[in-house]
Amino acid sequence: MKITRAGSQPSAAGPADYFTGQVRLDAPFQTEAPARVGGATVTFEPGARTAWHTHPLGQTLIVTAGAGFVQRWEGEAEPIRVGDIVWIPPGIKHWHGAGPETAMTHIAIAESQGGTAVTWLEQVSDAQYPGKTP
Repeated sequence: MKITRAGSQPSAAGPADYFTGQVRLDAPFQTEAPARVGGATVTFEPGARTAWHTHPLGQTLIVTAGAGFVQRWEGEAEPIRVGDIVWIPPGIKHWHGAGPETAMTHIAIAESQGGTAVTWLEQVSDAQYPGKTP
């Protein structure tokens, strides 16, 4: 058994290659083989979001604060709020982040396949990003 104590890991900024705006990554975790699940608590300031990306085995998001959006490629942006749980199936191109006026925090959980949990793609353009808070 392993317990990672709250506050024992420093916060990290979301890398600009994978995020637009101010994003903070907290409490990252990665299990040891043969398990393959990992994740983090991610806080998006207003207007901040991920780039488009996919996960080989899917991703679960648990919204813990604020309001934001999740969108699959060629779909409409869907509002997400505190208490919502989002399942993104394997290989689905998508993004998620805060509304333009409201911050949003979620716990992101994904499994690795062949050592890869995510494939990052292009940034979400301003034209693709919704113009109002959900």
